Amino acid sequence: MNAPVQPPVKWRYRLLSAAAGIAVVAAIAGAGWHGYRSVLARPFQRVLFAGDLDRLAQADLDALSRSVQAAESPDLDAVREAARKVPWVRSAQVRRIYPDIVEITFEAHQAYARWNDHQLVSVRGEVFTAEGAGKLVRLRGPDGSAALLAAELPQVVAALAPLGSPVAELRLSARGAREVMLEGGLTIAMGRGDWRARAQRFTAAWAGVAEGARASRYADLRYPNGFALRTAMALPPARTPSARPAPTAGAEPARGGKPK
Repeated sequence: MNAPVQPPVKWRYRLLSAAAGIAVVAAIAGAGWHGYRSVLARPFQRVLFAGDLDRLAQADLDALSRSVQAAESPDLDAVREAARKVPWVRSAQVRRIYPDIVEITFEAHQAYARWNDHQLVSVRGEVFTAEGAGKLVRLRGPDGSAALLAAELPQVVAALAPLGSPVAELRLSARGAREVMLEGGLTIAMGRGDWRARAQRFTAAWAGVAEGARASRYADLRYPNGFALRTAMALPPARTPSARPAPTAGAEPARGGKPK
């Protein structure tokens, strides 16, 4: 039998050298990966803030910074979620600056109106909760209608501007009827459907309304060819044997037809 052919010595040397090189590269890669994981596991020592900071309270940012630095296992997703819970924050972007710094960039809500009793509506029509918004028009409506009312508010303000009193509140009923309260105290029922035509008819006729009728506290525009004005109703005093109920204020007659 023929003896097995042995590879030349130089080829065996090359194979051994290649194997040794691969082992060295693997060792370096393993050490690098271990070092990378060690860096990722290090707690954050500093927290940097950027973006829309004017609306964010310093006390809230300080509390966020302390909670981020106190975390034993730093997690960018967890930091992002915590940042989004800060009042006025719409969104937050987070990035790590090696080895132990995290930067949080905020996008803040821009308040446009109040929503129902305890929340706000942003210029995007998004509902959020925060304090310190100042004086704003209040919107009231069913859940999910904030964006619709926020979009309609400028049109309502423009339509009723000839009355000379700013809009204080815009309401939407569950059946889709609009009602507006002005800062002067007048409440305007605009009804459903094409409220714009009814509002235009009302403001056009307002200049010709008698001075006494302008003290009305309620205007019902839900008539096909006109509107009705009503003054505030006075409550009678408690009945006693020697007292008679005081007369209540009357209502202006409706101008044509029944309300819708």
